[in-house]
Amino acid sequence: MSETLAAGGPIDASKRTWLIASGCAGAVGGIAAAVPFVSSFQPSEKAKAAGAAVEADISALKPGEKMTVEWRGKPVWIVRRTPEQLADLPKHNDQLADPLSQRKPTDQAPEYARKDESRSIKPEYLVVVGICTHLGCSPSEKFKAGAQPSLPDDWPGGFFCPCHGSTFDLAGRVFKNKPAPDNLEVPPHMYLSDTKLLIGEDKKA
Repeated sequence: MSETLAAGGPIDASKRTWLIASGCAGAVGGIAAAVPFVSSFQPSEKAKAAGAAVEADISALKPGEKMTVEWRGKPVWIVRRTPEQLADLPKHNDQLADPLSQRKPTDQAPEYARKDESRSIKPEYLVVVGICTHLGCSPSEKFKAGAQPSLPDDWPGGFFCPCHGSTFDLAGRVFKNKPAPDNLEVPPHMYLSDTKLLIGEDKKA
C-alpha cells in the first residue's frame, strides 16, 4: 500500500524511511544548536563535579545556625558563630592537635584560614567541608557546650563524628588523640557581598 506526499506523488517504503530519518536529524540538529546556548548561562554538571564555584545566600542565617551547600559533590557547612562562641575558641587551643592549621596549610586551609583561631575571612562565619578527615564520614553538629553523651564534661561546642569518635571545635579544628589526623578542610571562598558567599574561588582574598 503506497502513501502520498503533500504534492500528491506516491513514494515507496524505503523513500519514506529516508524522509523520516532526515526530518528527525534536522529536528535533533535544531535542538542541539539551542541547548549549548541555554547551557552557557549556568555551570554544567560536569563542571560542578570538577569544582565550579557555587554561590551561597547567607542573608537568612542567624547566629548559632548552620546551612549546607554542595561543592564538588561535598557538603560545605557555613556556620554563623555567636560572639560567645568566637570568644571561646582560643580557650582550648592546648587541647587541639593543630590549632592554627599548620600541618597541611595548602591542602586543608588557605592562608586566610590560618591567621587566627577563627579559620575564616570574617570571624563570624565558619566555612568548612563537612567531611571527617579520618574515613570520610559526616560529623554531627554538637553546638551546645557542656557535658553530654559521648562528649567530655568541658565540651566547648563543635562537631562529633559518631563513626570513630573524632571531635572538632567550632572552627573545625580536631582535638588531640582522635582518629582524625587533620582539621576539617576550609575550601577556597570569598564574599561577593555581605550576604553572598562564593565557594570554590578566592581571587579577591
